[in-house]
Amino acid sequence: MKKLFKYMKDYRKECIVSPLAKLLEATLELLVPLVVASLIDKGIAAGSTGYIIRMCLLMAALAAVGLSATLMAQYFAAKAATGFVGRLRHALYAHLQTLSYADLDRLGTSTLLTRMTSDMNQVQNGVNLALRLLLRSPFIVFGAMVMAFTIDVSAALVFVVVIPILFAVVFAIMLCCIPLYRKVQQRLDHVMELTRENLTGVRVIRAFGVEEMERKGFADSNRALSKMQQFVGKISALMNPLTFVIINLAIVWLIHRGAIQVDAGRLTQGQVVALYNYMSQILVELIKMANLILTMTKAIACGKRISAVLDIAPGMSFPEQAPQSVETDNCVEFRQVTFSYHPGADPALADFDLCVKRGQTVGIIGGTGSGKTTLVNLIGRFYDVTDGAVLVDGVNVRDYPKQALRQKIGIVPQKAVLFHGTIRDNLRWGNPDASDCELLDAIAIAQASEVVAGKAGGLDGVVEQGGQNFSGGQRQRLTIARALVRKPEILILDDSASALDLATDAALRNSLRTLSYHPTVFIVSQRTASLLHADKIVVLDDGKVAGIGTHAELLQSCTVYREIYDSQFHKGGQGA
Repeated sequence: MKKLFKYMKDYRKECIVSPLAKLLEATLELLVPLVVASLIDKGIAAGSTGYIIRMCLLMAALAAVGLSATLMAQYFAAKAATGFVGRLRHALYAHLQTLSYADLDRLGTSTLLTRMTSDMNQVQNGVNLALRLLLRSPFIVFGAMVMAFTIDVSAALVFVVVIPILFAVVFAIMLCCIPLYRKVQQRLDHVMELTRENLTGVRVIRAFGVEEMERKGFADSNRALSKMQQFVGKISALMNPLTFVIINLAIVWLIHRGAIQVDAGRLTQGQVVALYNYMSQILVELIKMANLILTMTKAIACGKRISAVLDIAPGMSFPEQAPQSVETDNCVEFRQVTFSYHPGADPALADFDLCVKRGQTVGIIGGTGSGKTTLVNLIGRFYDVTDGAVLVDGVNVRDYPKQALRQKIGIVPQKAVLFHGTIRDNLRWGNPDASDCELLDAIAIAQASEVVAGKAGGLDGVVEQGGQNFSGGQRQRLTIARALVRKPEILILDDSASALDLATDAALRNSLRTLSYHPTVFIVSQRTASLLHADKIVVLDDGKVAGIGTHAELLQSCTVYREIYDSQFHKGGQGA
């Protein structure tokens, strides 16, 4: 948690001014009971109207200065809290961008979203209240006790007894609540995960008619979260009644003792009223402190969750210097590559060897879970191999700076993802400086010209979140165009034409062969028709190579490939 406060360094002035302003306001508040006592004893008792007016004006002046100090404290506390959390949120987001696919897989999307939103809000509230009340409330509590001793030592002894008891109650409840709030946030993670899955998969849920089942699952998780929140709420709710009981018993004792002292002539009525006011101030401040501690308890629990993510070292590091170029005709090489997603797990890819020349087209085919996507993800070093090496242009991918490696690659992932904005904005992810002419060329090659032409505004056509205003095939073609805008040395199409009809798929492959810069192309596909003209086809079966060769060679030598081909085509070669 302490590591987070380095993001507060630019708000040192605010962190000093806000508490000091609050202390000024607290000091003035402690003087008010003395003014009231003087007003009663010297003004009302003596019937001095002039003295009463002077004391009232003095209290009005104290109130005005106190209000100004409070407004100043509120402003600077809010500025520091929002600025601190803004920098922290930016740092967390930037850190997430450095994490590998494996790190993100392990953490999960829902818990990261909770940390970026709910946890950040709790930390902001905690910092805001801490700057305003963390010094003020204890100052008032102990200051009231000291001021009570200046009035009467024997009557003020009740403060010495009551304050430690109150602190014991407050801190006992706080210690009980801290681990429980952590569990509440974990349950919130689970509810967030279910909500995200249901909203993104709403079409599937409705298609299978399982709304009631999903509603019940969400209700169960939501009920578990509510029960945990209620349990913590019941414990924290003990704070106010317990402090009220203790303080009110002390007030009863104080008034009783004060009445005896007044009757004996050792105290004045104004002094008893002042002692009562100091006890009331302690009550109010302890209630504030109780709420502050509860808020800070939540903030600390959330801050530790944020800090835990920031403490995760990226699973892979990249050198800063570009490697020396190597003279070679090989574009991509896999040398005895083995890869597992988790330590000790079965390899998703085992003992894989492959050498691809520049400008070649390589098809990758195999059953579900055979390791096709895993294979192409290793080229861009989205995952690190467990054993062996992957080389690009004769250099191990581990020796490339991140940007240098990724600039060589244009990848179209298995799931076509578009971002809210315009078509032009989305395509320029491939090259921020691309001209409209370059964008239109890429669109034409990706067979998406009619998609763009059919949208009002053309390249300025609106893309809704996730590209929901486009069909699956349209999204795929636009993501292919986005990769082509970069004019990559290596183009990876990870099952990116699955939603295209056979004619569009064939036209796309023909267009790719006419590219002037002749990229090395990796096509992952479930269709043998998409790979017929590839220079080399890799057949994977359960993470191992079942065969490598051309279409004609594999039909003769590879049983797995022949079975896939026969399942999609009649023996006569006609489309099934």
